[in-house]
Amino acid sequence: MVEKRGIYRKNILLIAAFIVLISAILIVALLISYDLTRKYVENEFSSRKIEVMEKTMRAYNDFFQNKIPEITAYQGFLNKSSASKYAATVFDSYPFVKSINFYHFDISNHKQQNPNKAIDLNITVRDGFRFAGIGHITKLNSSIVESDNDFKVMASKLASFIKKADTSKVYTSDETFKTFYDIKPNKISYINNPRREELKMYKDLLRSPKLSSVYQQDMMTFYLSPFNLEIINTHRELYQHIRLRQVVYDPIDENTDENITTEIAFPGAFSDYKLYFQSSRSFVTTEVIRQFLPIAAVVVLIYFFVVVIGWLIYHNLNVNHKLFKLQYDFINNFTHEFKTPVSVIKIAGSNLRSEAELTDRQRMHYGKILDEEADKLNNLMNRLLSFTQLENKSIYLKNEEINLDEFVLKYINTFKIKYPDFDITYKLKNINIFKSDPVLLGSIFQNLIENAYKYSPTDCKVLYIMIERVKKDVFFLFADKGIGIPKNEMDNIFKKFYRIQSQYNQNGSVGLGLAFCKELVNFMNGEIAVKSKVNEGSEFKITLPY
Repeated sequence: MVEKRGIYRKNILLIAAFIVLISAILIVALLISYDLTRKYVENEFSSRKIEVMEKTMRAYNDFFQNKIPEITAYQGFLNKSSASKYAATVFDSYPFVKSINFYHFDISNHKQQNPNKAIDLNITVRDGFRFAGIGHITKLNSSIVESDNDFKVMASKLASFIKKADTSKVYTSDETFKTFYDIKPNKISYINNPRREELKMYKDLLRSPKLSSVYQQDMMTFYLSPFNLEIINTHRELYQHIRLRQVVYDPIDENTDENITTEIAFPGAFSDYKLYFQSSRSFVTTEVIRQFLPIAAVVVLIYFFVVVIGWLIYHNLNVNHKLFKLQYDFINNFTHEFKTPVSVIKIAGSNLRSEAELTDRQRMHYGKILDEEADKLNNLMNRLLSFTQLENKSIYLKNEEINLDEFVLKYINTFKIKYPDFDITYKLKNINIFKSDPVLLGSIFQNLIENAYKYSPTDCKVLYIMIERVKKDVFFLFADKGIGIPKNEMDNIFKKFYRIQSQYNQNGSVGLGLAFCKELVNFMNGEIAVKSKVNEGSEFKITLPY
């Protein structure tokens, strides 16, 4: 059978086209993934600044929401000593507070000349102190107090609130913020919140001029410095430098090709300042690559998965093609093997049925031909049947004592009669009796001896058989001086229906001999191995348990 040319070339071109296609898809996917990752990191650079701001402002928010309202707990009875202790805790926990002005003031309806008089109430400072740090206390003189605009503003807001307040309900947090807080750049003023009972008394002072009561309140003004805030960089992978800048800061010499920047303004008392974020392009690119690598790994993994799937599909198609070719060769060769004996039998039968008289010698000759061809057909059918039984495990191993000397001589004599030019020698070493199945062992001998003759040149039909026992194993060695087996065919010779393309097996072989031997050896719990050199010969070694 002539093998078709070009079929594997087409497969290789198809594989090459497939690899090129998915490689191009891989490259495009990697480029798109990198671009999306770069955009994502740049968006993160612009958005994650809020988290940095929240972390940085956490101390300020705690100070504003929790620490400042503690003043209300004193209910207007702060003095120099208690105010100093309170200020010390502020300086200790909140380093961005530079100094504190403390005002202890009276609320009454006394008529007197007072610049801080608001509406019909008199709000007069009794004591004033400045705390510039732990243990640094300065008393504020009257001129400073009278000129303090912060106190005037807060007093006016308090007086207006007292006049308008509805004492039948609790005032809202919004009213609290608007009335008792005053937030300016780098400064927060706060008056302790009067209770509803106190508000009622204040309103009574407005309604009844005859009342002559004096009530005490406290106010503190906190002077802040944003430069003492601890900047907490929660995303060091994005922001290389974070600096505190004034809101109006706008560097005109910034090189945007080398750096990427963003900013966010502080709220509240620090509204004149902002956080200025700056990172070099190479720094951001490092983060892009770091985030891109896992994505790239997944893409590459998918790529290799697709390649493996493609290879498996191709391998499956290739195996199916080879199986189809083997089956086609088997049918072709098997048909030829049957056709030749059948044709000879038909010719011999026709001669026997002819009207011409045949001599006894001719009849005996035709009878011998019929017997030989029938034996060929029978042997071929038996081999196929035995092979099928071996594969299906439908036969049983019989252990009988075999006299190896007689056993080997029987096969040598049989083949010498069949092939007079076949030189077969043998040797037994450390063994004479061997327990095994004589039929299965005989099939191995018959196939290997037949192959040795078939694949040897006409002038060198030689076979050497040696049987040796080594410990618990028996070795059967079949060494010929035939044409040998190419290295690239070593893995194929024991496959069913496989034939090496050569002039020695164009006819008379279906590719079952060595495959049948391997199945027999495996069934007998043994092993078979081969060593061969082209044009020098082959050596088959069978190992069976003793």
